[in-house]
Amino acid sequence: MSGLTFYFGTMNSSKTANMLMKAHNYRSNDKKILLIKPKCDTRGINPLEISSRAGQSMMADLILDNDVTDISSMLVDIECIMVDEAQFLSRDNIDMLRDISMSIPVLCYGLRTDYMSKLFSGSKRLMEVSDIIEEISTVCVGCLRKATVNAKFFIDEYDNKVIIREGSSKLDLGAEEKYQPMCWQCWIEG
Repeated sequence: MSGLTFYFGTMNSSKTANMLMKAHNYRSNDKKILLIKPKCDTRGINPLEISSRAGQSMMADLILDNDVTDISSMLVDIECIMVDEAQFLSRDNIDMLRDISMSIPVLCYGLRTDYMSKLFSGSKRLMEVSDIIEEISTVCVGCLRKATVNAKFFIDEYDNKVIIREGSSKLDLGAEEKYQPMCWQCWIEG
């Protein structure tokens, strides 16, 4: 069944692990898929690789730049498209995927909001145009409530984590060394 699906969650909610397991299942059943990641995601040893913190990894078939709006030449015999870190895609990228999803299922995985609790542009467009929106949840690092915020922090001179709630919207890639999943209450209380 065709359509555009957005799976979102905070960091460390196993979004990429879920996508890679699904990709493995498709490929195990001899289904041809297209794995996509945004060009700006250069983390890891090999920036062409999609990898989860749980240890799974696969090579991306396409590294998508924000100004790309036509990948039709790559869609021959493709039965499903899976996109990691979809929050970093442009509105035009998402609109292209929306059009493709009329004939090929497109599954996008990503964060909904940044560390200031504001929608990423790719996530905003996905929330507007997706057929299905599903949350992949995890728990707050400070309590057992559901995490809803990607808290950014730094370690002060006394070895305390200090939550950053305001600042630049410039892309600042990272993982556990600067971001944690938190519930709203723990994020506000710091």
